[in-house]
Amino acid sequence: MREIVLDTETTGLDPATGDRIVEVGCVELINHLPSGQELHLYINPERDMPAEAFRVHGLSEAFLADKPVFAEVVDELMAFLGDAPLVIHNAAFDMKFLNAELKRVGRPPLPPERAIDTLRMAQTRYPGSPASLDALCRRFNIDTSSREKHGALIDTLLLAQVYLELIGGREPGLALGAADKGGEGAERIVIERPYRAPRPHAASAAERDAHAAFLKKLKNPLWLS
Repeated sequence: MREIVLDTETTGLDPATGDRIVEVGCVELINHLPSGQELHLYINPERDMPAEAFRVHGLSEAFLADKPVFAEVVDELMAFLGDAPLVIHNAAFDMKFLNAELKRVGRPPLPPERAIDTLRMAQTRYPGSPASLDALCRRFNIDTSSREKHGALIDTLLLAQVYLELIGGREPGLALGAADKGGEGAERIVIERPYRAPRPHAASAAERDAHAAFLKKLKNPLWLS
């Protein structure tokens, strides 16, 4: 089964007011595990970068100035996505931006039912608890030391681990190996079974005597004595 973990960074919160996508990160999962195939795109938003957004992801106007616009990368992006389900944290946000960009270039929108929203999954599983990506990484002891700012690719790699935890994919004593990059390999499952010495099965003399006494009581109930 193929899935794509996806994240975007943007110039703001609402494409309806002119905000645009500036970064897209995608990680391919095969049977819920990263296959090693990734797509990472920086995109020129063709507008300024608000200070609030820059503080979040650190992508400046100068850095993005020579990057391709969305129309130049849309074919590459859509080919990578294919028809796979999209694993997204707070899917409504990213889907809204992706569909706004697709509309700009005359492409059909992504249907909302393609999205698997890990935010909703976490809120359902842990009602009332913090459900941000950072909070879930802390809950599942996922290392975030390489993440200084929000970044689309690093966030998808973290989210892939969170998603595996949310669907119960990690079990004690179970080691899951990623599928081959070609997609033809299966998961390797290693189950450690510690050696235990055989237990004695024969009843002891005391146990046999106790059993005989119990049977005698059944044959001669007290209320018939």
